Amino acid sequence: MALRTAGSVLVVFLWSVTVVLGQDGWSVTYTTQSICTLKGSTVEMSCSYTYPSGTVTTTFWFTKNYAGGNPVSLSDDPDYKGRVTYHRDMKNGHTLRITDLRESDSSTYMFSFITDQTRWKYTGDPGVTLSVTGFQVEVTPEQYSEYKTLTCITTCTLSNPNPIYIWYKNGQHLDESTSPQYKYSVYSNYEDSYSCAVKGHEDLLSPAVCVQGQRCSRVTYTKRRICVLKGSTVDISCTYVGYYYTTSSFWFRSDTTTPEDLTTDPGYAGRVKYPDKVTGTYEGLSTLRITDLREEDAAEYRFTFKTYNFEWCHSFPGTTLSITDAPKNTSVSVSPSGEIVEDSSVTLTCSSDANPPVDKYTWYKKNGASLTGSEKTFLITNINSEDSGEYYCEAESIYGSLNSSSVSVDVQYGPKYTSVSVSPSGEIVEGSSVTLTCSSDANPPVDKYTWYKKNGTSPKASGQSYSITNIISEDRGEYYCEAENTIASMNSTTLKIIVAGKQTSVLTAAVGIIVVVLVLILCLSGLMWFRKKASTSTSNTRDTADDGQGDSSPVYDSISNMVMTSTAAQTAATDDQDDVHYASVHVSHSKNQEVPLYSTVQVPQSQKEDEDVQYAALKFNLPVVPPAAQSAEEDSSVLYSTVNKPRRPEHNKPRTKKTRTQQTQNQEDLNTTNPEPRRPEHNKFDKNLVYLDLYI
Repeated sequence: MALRTAGSVLVVFLWSVTVVLGQDGWSVTYTTQSICTLKGSTVEMSCSYTYPSGTVTTTFWFTKNYAGGNPVSLSDDPDYKGRVTYHRDMKNGHTLRITDLRESDSSTYMFSFITDQTRWKYTGDPGVTLSVTGFQVEVTPEQYSEYKTLTCITTCTLSNPNPIYIWYKNGQHLDESTSPQYKYSVYSNYEDSYSCAVKGHEDLLSPAVCVQGQRCSRVTYTKRRICVLKGSTVDISCTYVGYYYTTSSFWFRSDTTTPEDLTTDPGYAGRVKYPDKVTGTYEGLSTLRITDLREEDAAEYRFTFKTYNFEWCHSFPGTTLSITDAPKNTSVSVSPSGEIVEDSSVTLTCSSDANPPVDKYTWYKKNGASLTGSEKTFLITNINSEDSGEYYCEAESIYGSLNSSSVSVDVQYGPKYTSVSVSPSGEIVEGSSVTLTCSSDANPPVDKYTWYKKNGTSPKASGQSYSITNIISEDRGEYYCEAENTIASMNSTTLKIIVAGKQTSVLTAAVGIIVVVLVLILCLSGLMWFRKKASTSTSNTRDTADDGQGDSSPVYDSISNMVMTSTAAQTAATDDQDDVHYASVHVSHSKNQEVPLYSTVQVPQSQKEDEDVQYAALKFNLPVVPPAAQSAEEDSSVLYSTVNKPRRPEHNKPRTKKTRTQQTQNQEDLNTTNPEPRRPEHNKFDKNLVYLDLYI
């Protein structure tokens, strides 16, 4: 009970909201608010609607609500199954169509719609009132009278303006008039019957009535319209009454010139029979059964009978048979049929051959789910690129369904997402080359690209790519492109180009640094080695001064790593050295004077007989001495240094002593040589000699 009450409150709230929304742009306007039509006919109810914003997602008509208060769409109502169709147009119009109307269809019909901007349904009030009626022949006066007045009446005033009434007597067409009253008074007898209809709906005529009594001749069809499936079997029946007993009866098609019994028609051979045919009675039921129905069997079928002095006329409307199949020839059309541009509106229409008409349409997008809506048309407003694709519909009736072939919807739009990329993407060095590329999404594709430099006076280039070779500093700046197709154009964001100056490559610089470091390391290592050798050795220097005559006096320096002895002993020792290293140092006191220095260094040797002699000469250019300080003649002072490597004592080998005379002779030979330092002759010493000359 509480749930039912809550539902009622919600319904009242929704209705109150719709009233308020109606004042703010929400409305439903019906073409007419009341309709009176005939039983068995077809009716259409139309309306237009407005809404402030958004897109309509659902539209429907209803007459009643569910228990919870929500309205029931007629397309889902079992009482209207197979008889209801919706039609929606592009201008916010909607039409409801109901076929084979019944008196029970009399009700108030309302339209409702929902948009994507609100979750509330808007329902147009008060709706359309539909009244379904049938014709009746009214006979007056009812009591005994020789002549009677006939009037064709309905329970409501027909919405059809100025109807034309048709009158029948004993199945024979009598007259047509705009007045519902028959223009003649009829004689009251017991044999004749009368009926009426309106033009255009002859098959919806009134039942035949007797002017006097209830024994008049008449035929009443069970159904005026029948629709059956192709290949099936149908029974068409009627009841008849004869004032006299019948002598014969049969069924025939109304489209034949001369009525012909169907049982003798070659087109129905083997497919037609009268299962309950009886003659010799005053009244009865007659049934026409047709098997294996074909499409050409669709027609109006009538019944006639004869008595000994009477024949039921052939112009009296009978039963219309429709042969149907599952929907066929289902197709989709697109409107407008030309170019579809983004933000425009497109209507898809589903068409199908079906009888009875298709009562439900379902729309699909290929490779996607079903779309909202079950109407013959599908409207897409503010269409965009995401709506591009292939669409098809499914047409469904009570006898089956059929899908249409798909149609392509190609939404065209101007360039979007336009951007610029640069290659290579790293540092741009002066003298190199770069390529700018413009990208954009468009349909149809972009057919023109134009390149610009920000604050420039004219375009730089055209084409999707723009290459700058041998780039210079003047090329730096911000660049952008313009993409254009037949729909529109769009500029990209700017891309800043920074040009760096020429630089030595990192690899070259690294190699240069490594080489310099290695050279410094080698120089320092050599210097430390020489200093270490000098600090660990002892030296004896004998200096011979020049007497001022300008002659050169050699100075000898004998260094040994052994304990220093007297000059004589040292002289004797030096005579015994097998390996002699000579170092010659030249020091220039002036432009014309050289002082060679000789140094002999003794280094210990191994037991091997390798006799290596190393010789080194060094030359130093000293500052120039003023002329007054120079002697008249050029002096040359020579300093000799001998380095002896000490060696291990050689066992079992007698040491050879050199005499003082030999030493003096060697000294004299050295003194008489050219002032330039010279290397000792190899044949005077041992065979393995090493010399080193340095001139600074």
